[in-house]
Amino acid sequence: MSEATSTTPSEVPPGGTDSRGKPWYWVPSLYFAEGIPNVIVVTVSVIMFKKLGISNTKIALYTSWLYLPWVIKPFWSPLVELVRTKRWWIVSMQLLIGAGLAGVGLTLPSDNFLQYSLVFLWLLAFSSATHDIAADGFYMLGLSEHDQTWFVGIRSTFYRAAMITGQGLLVILAGNLEGPLGIASAWAMTFYIAAGFFLALAAYHGVSLPKPALDQPRRTTEGGDFLSESLETFAAFFRKKEIISILAFLLLYRFAEAQLAKMASPFLLDKRSLGGLELGTTEVGVVYGTVGIAMLTLGGILGGLAAAQKGLRFWLWGMAFAINLPNVVYVFLAYAQPESLAAVNLAVVLEQFGYGFGFTAYMLFSLYISKGKHETAHYALCTGFMALGMMLPGMAAGWIQERLGYQHFFLWVMLCTIPSFVACWFITVDASFGRREDAEQAA
Repeated sequence: MSEATSTTPSEVPPGGTDSRGKPWYWVPSLYFAEGIPNVIVVTVSVIMFKKLGISNTKIALYTSWLYLPWVIKPFWSPLVELVRTKRWWIVSMQLLIGAGLAGVGLTLPSDNFLQYSLVFLWLLAFSSATHDIAADGFYMLGLSEHDQTWFVGIRSTFYRAAMITGQGLLVILAGNLEGPLGIASAWAMTFYIAAGFFLALAAYHGVSLPKPALDQPRRTTEGGDFLSESLETFAAFFRKKEIISILAFLLLYRFAEAQLAKMASPFLLDKRSLGGLELGTTEVGVVYGTVGIAMLTLGGILGGLAAAQKGLRFWLWGMAFAINLPNVVYVFLAYAQPESLAAVNLAVVLEQFGYGFGFTAYMLFSLYISKGKHETAHYALCTGFMALGMMLPGMAAGWIQERLGYQHFFLWVMLCTIPSFVACWFITVDASFGRREDAEQAA
């Protein structure tokens, strides 16, 4: 998000007509559209490449590079402010996302599918990151202050629904098509269907999105000043007190989870002779895309409720343990290799619930250190470092796994939880931050 997203929208634009439209017509679909390409690039691509026979080393390295647009998106967010309206950016990026999805499908049956599909996946990632900037800014301009607060839960719910659709339903669809069509054609058809859906979303938003009066590009005559302000905003972030501890937390809190996330699906899909669980594509879609996402969401909800009662500082260590210690279930799965799908589901339930609960600390800490004059832009920088913290460890995860084997790799993941606790030790958080009663008193 950029600085301009903090602008308070006018209640009634010139002409006396409220141009914001009915939020229910566009907020749910907008954030559903925001979640789909993200989960396809980050998660679904891993499953697809594994089924297409790509090695774990290449899967982890190449798909981790796809985080890069989210890492650097704060640096081109000023362009979204200077050129055209956010509404235009939203519709344009959705058209590009649809084209990128179709491009992936087109390349999969070819001999050089890996190189070509990665080009289109990178287009997806870049378009998705740009769409995030425009959508979050448009949310602030297209809703009144009251509606912004009321719909925050709605947007989160539909973003999670997009994760279930991508990580669950699309993977299940591909799994069901693999038998009659073959693996490459099944995944190509799945991407064609996703592309058609996204093009339909773009057409729908071209009609349904309102036209807020303040959704206008910055004046080009102010471009120089705006660029200077943007540079000062970035500089102010790095002048924060305890910036070294802050950066260590942002980069290391998910150090173990970043590696686990890249190898979890390949582990479930790999043959038992290679140390995996040899699940089918459809089964992985059910395990991770439905049950796993449901528990991730529940953990996040309970984490938010807990932090609202006692504050972030009270729960920091508990959440650090929650995001890290449940990873031990993969050690159990790797050594026991259970054939029961119920046992696998239970293990994933524990890990994903812990991840959802523990990730709350990361999001709250990002909000905490972003408070102040440049709150929106600094929070965007935090999300960039969050993506970098997933990208760098994830790149090496496949190479490490192929040299250690799954059993020792998951032991290595447990060892990698230590930096997370070290990072927690050095940060400081106001005891009152996040507590509901303190927020109410401040109001």
